[in-house]
Amino acid sequence: MTGAPDFAVEIYQNEYLSVGATEVNAIITVTTSGTGPATAATPPGSAAEVIIVDTSGSMHVPRTKLSSAKQATAAAIDTLRDGVAFAVIAGTDDARLVYPYRHGLEVASAQTRAEAKQAVAKLSANGGTAIGKWLRLADSLFATQQSSMRHAILLTDGQNMHETPRQLNRTIAEVTGHFVCDARGVGTDWEVKELRQIADTLLGTVDIVAEPEGLEADFRAMAASAMNKAVADVSLRLWTPQGATVKFVKQVEPTLSDLTARRTEVPPRSGDYPTGSWGTETRDYHVCVQVPAAATGEKMLAGRVSLVMPGPSGETVVGKGNILAVWTEDSALSTRINREVAHYTGQAELADAIQEGLEARKAGDVGTATAKLGRAVQLATETGHSDTAKLLAKVVDVEDAKTGTVRLKRKVAAVDEMTLDTRSSKTMRVRRKTTEES
Repeated sequence: MTGAPDFAVEIYQNEYLSVGATEVNAIITVTTSGTGPATAATPPGSAAEVIIVDTSGSMHVPRTKLSSAKQATAAAIDTLRDGVAFAVIAGTDDARLVYPYRHGLEVASAQTRAEAKQAVAKLSANGGTAIGKWLRLADSLFATQQSSMRHAILLTDGQNMHETPRQLNRTIAEVTGHFVCDARGVGTDWEVKELRQIADTLLGTVDIVAEPEGLEADFRAMAASAMNKAVADVSLRLWTPQGATVKFVKQVEPTLSDLTARRTEVPPRSGDYPTGSWGTETRDYHVCVQVPAAATGEKMLAGRVSLVMPGPSGETVVGKGNILAVWTEDSALSTRINREVAHYTGQAELADAIQEGLEARKAGDVGTATAKLGRAVQLATETGHSDTAKLLAKVVDVEDAKTGTVRLKRKVAAVDEMTLDTRSSKTMRVRRKTTEES
């Protein structure tokens, strides 16, 4: 395993409020470092990986889809370090354990990796799709060991046709907090909302792999990323003063994820928000707190942020920072917009505009779709989000990017629409000012 990382917390905000103002916004940047290079082996039982492969009948069309999924699964297995506990699940309208051959997880070694790849090579496609059953089996496998790092890769090419939305929602709720799950859709017949819900709730990522040939590199990258995680189950703890209300807590970089409803109360006046597992990386969070108004010149600690991780002898605070509020009659101070807060507020609006615009387009609401996607083009241009602008240009004809004047394209390839939708929640880090620019 890698060594435990060092956490650093930085707070970006304009702490000055006008008289009568009550809303405090801050961007929390968390950076981890010092994990060191990954070693060749992992202490047995400390990390676990479950790979879930869709083997429903549609995986035969085209025939390269299943063969590419097998190759991708083999690549992920090869990426596992010695000592990692792992399993492979085949998903249809049921869930079947492919490897190991008895219920549980197997410890990765040269022999077990070879055995698992042999089992994967024999997979065939038949049946329907019931993703909740796949997640439930994965959860039961993780439960056989007390691994601190628990990660799943889920691949599907279709919609969840053999379960009701209520059944899937119930399963997701039951497994939440038990493991992290990265979800991938191959082709264009799957439902973006379904996989986004799974990935967001299970603190993973979601993406489209348009062509089966792209699966191997993607699976290898996901497995490698999981192997580089060093600390699991880190929580962002937010304390607020008497009379204050937390409006929201969101991860805003590298992807958008609303954590507000995931709060676990920690008396007095604190709540924990899950952030999942960490390696060497940086993430940004947007915190918004409603506080009681105060008189000119008054100062308040509007919130205290701590990064908390579990340990054998209790929890450890690995980073912290303060959110402040100062009331002033100086409009030059109170109206100054913090660039980090403004940047990520725009990123969230961009994602909402894309998703709402695409939904309106599907529903045949041309006016709303045009307005929303036009606003998305405008925001992407203003924020320098060139990748998103290129994806938008495949869905709309842009007449004036600065004003957001667009026309809906009559024909849009499904892969272009789904790629825009899936990647709308990916954000671009705010560019920090250098010393020379300050």
